[in-house]
Amino acid sequence: MDMMYMPDALNAIVDLMEADADKLSHRNSFNVTAMSFEPEQIAAEIRKHIPGFEISYEVDPVRQAIADSWPNSIDASAAKEEWGFKADFDLAKMTADMLDKLRTKL
Repeated sequence: MDMMYMPDALNAIVDLMEADADKLSHRNSFNVTAMSFEPEQIAAEIRKHIPGFEISYEVDPVRQAIADSWPNSIDASAAKEEWGFKADFDLAKMTADMLDKLRTKL
């Protein structure tokens, strides 16, 4: 399922607001996405920074049913073409940034 780190989402909002309106054929409604990952993939990325990290979770059937009803990926090509959308964060960069921010709070 497609995901996006909040800084990328906020940058997308600002970039869209600042985009040349004459170049926007979709006006102000765009799909944007940055990455797709599963719980074990993010756990593996965290282990690169915290070797003993373990993950455990229980799937909530109600929330899983909602997620299963959504598409696995979305097409962000219009945002890329019309106003140059580009996510700055991939899974590795997002994980490092989140862990860095968490360390400063602890």
